[in-house]
Amino acid sequence: MTRPKGELYTFLTNKEGKGKSGTIVASIKGATIKEVSSVLNKIPLESRMSVKAISLDMAKNMEGAVKETFPNTKLVTDRFHVVQLVCQDLQQMRIDVKKQIAEVENLAIKKAKKKKEKSIRIELSNGDTPRQSFLPQWDTQDLKFEKFG
Repeated sequence: MTRPKGELYTFLTNKEGKGKSGTIVASIKGATIKEVSSVLNKIPLESRMSVKAISLDMAKNMEGAVKETFPNTKLVTDRFHVVQLVCQDLQQMRIDVKKQIAEVENLAIKKAKKKKEKSIRIELSNGDTPRQSFLPQWDTQDLKFEKFG
């Protein structure tokens, strides 16, 4: 969590608390390994050794702090951050493919104009052009060609 003054806080929660009283175990000012570890080390070693798994975002500093203070704990990346990363990458791939399709279509139009011919429009079976489609690939059997322009 970032505060208006740029202060950064790290929160340690207990999943078994299910959002009720006792869910927040610690609120730590800062996010460096040293800052977080110094607070986590205040938890009795016996309690830290009994923790089976800790869910983290993908921040390496948190991973370092947890490995240092909870040496026997299994680290798990929380699914929210995994899904977020996959969605971002998928969106970027979709954008890249649409740009490639647009470049190919624009090149075909330029070539046709240069030869003073009509452009050939590629249309998918659903009526979309490849540029409109969200699919990164299409089957050539789905294509129908028509002259336009």
